[in-house]
Amino acid sequence: MTSVKLPHRRHFLHLAVGAAALPAMPRIASALDYPTRPVRIVVGFPAGGSASDIVARLLSQWLTERLGQQFIVENKPGAASNIATESVVKASPDGYSLLLVTPPNTFNATLYDNLSFNFIRDISPIAGTIRVPYVMVVNQSVPAKTVPEFIAHAKANPGKINVASGGIGSTPHVAGELFKMMTGVNLVHVPYPRGSFYPDLLGGEVQVAFSPTIASIEFIRTGKLRALAVTTTMRSETLPDVPTVGESVPGYEASGWLGVGAPRNTSSDIIEKLNKEINAGINDPRLGAKFAEIGGIPFAGSPGDFGKLIVDETEKWAKVIKFANIKPE
Repeated sequence: MTSVKLPHRRHFLHLAVGAAALPAMPRIASALDYPTRPVRIVVGFPAGGSASDIVARLLSQWLTERLGQQFIVENKPGAASNIATESVVKASPDGYSLLLVTPPNTFNATLYDNLSFNFIRDISPIAGTIRVPYVMVVNQSVPAKTVPEFIAHAKANPGKINVASGGIGSTPHVAGELFKMMTGVNLVHVPYPRGSFYPDLLGGEVQVAFSPTIASIEFIRTGKLRALAVTTTMRSETLPDVPTVGESVPGYEASGWLGVGAPRNTSSDIIEKLNKEINAGINDPRLGAKFAEIGGIPFAGSPGDFGKLIVDETEKWAKVIKFANIKPE
């Protein structure tokens, strides 16, 4: 397989923002009739438990009720979501194959140099759904109570502090690498691609992690882990007394997020119809409460808004991945 260069940023944004002006392909059914048969939402991670799978199932139930056809979640794990993405890229652009878009899609553009697709070019953005805040947590044996204290402790002990993640190229991994890049600290990355890092973090074998808030909140509340900061630009309603990393490291931001995309050349009418219904779900209090249960912060917007997020995240994390010289497993 050959590498494909990213298109120019302004070119993509022009395409994304102007998507509504594109004519529908003649062979694709009108959005007035869509959908007339089941629609699959492809997820690049295993079924059960993960935020991506939960969000896909909540969306599928919502869209099934709103549009009168079954929206079915199809899990295609493997290769950091590249298998799922490629299956949707190659699918007919008729609105019946959708992709749950996640941060690894933006990481992979830089991590892998032999992809058969170009994500920005080959997937049309439909809508964002939620952001998933992360929190910087440390084992209670770490003497630091604040981010500045942690930075000072890490600089006094270079190469002696382990930072855990769910695997190379995962969101916790790149969030940690961004922290290292912006602060100059030397932390040793310890990936856990086939199991949870929490037992070792609680036991002190690893000392720090950038963890989804929902996964670590009970450890924080019971005092088993110490929260130093949240990774979003704003403080979290879940942890209102915990500062942001950016309050000590200006410009730092890292968070999970989820959205929906379709193969390129999918009718703009279908994309707009799906965008409208997904945004209605995001703004629905019942669905919003279910998103909140997994720590999600709803964010609605146009296809162009979601497309801009994808471009911005791809450019941001490309710098981090290249700086840290991260290579895929």
